[in-house]
Amino acid sequence: MNIFGWNNKTFRRNAIFVMALVSLVLLMHEVFGQNGYLTLRHQKRQYNALQQQIQTVSKQNQQLEQKIKALKDNPEAIEKQARDQLHLAKPGEIIYMLPARKPGQPAGQQHGSPSQNKSHH
Repeated sequence: MNIFGWNNKTFRRNAIFVMALVSLVLLMHEVFGQNGYLTLRHQKRQYNALQQQIQTVSKQNQQLEQKIKALKDNPEAIEKQARDQLHLAKPGEIIYMLPARKPGQPAGQQHGSPSQNKSHH
């Protein structure tokens, strides 16, 4: 029952070689294929990164909702927001604007344009 005219030893050797080759091809496909191990690992990393982004955005959302609620319900929060963003002062108050600190500059050496730093007296 030898199709190619091989003896049993040659047939077994070639059969083992073919099986090893097929196994190698299947292994390569499982590792490097379109739905292989490496692709799955990459997708899991992306999924984890997206989950972290979702958590960060959710926390920011909660903080913004709390800020909105405070601005709707609390006059002190409205006043603080106006003082911080619009540089408003109460009658008789003086606001001092300090120059912005440039990146990489020591804290003692401040030169430049006015910044958000202010002092209320």
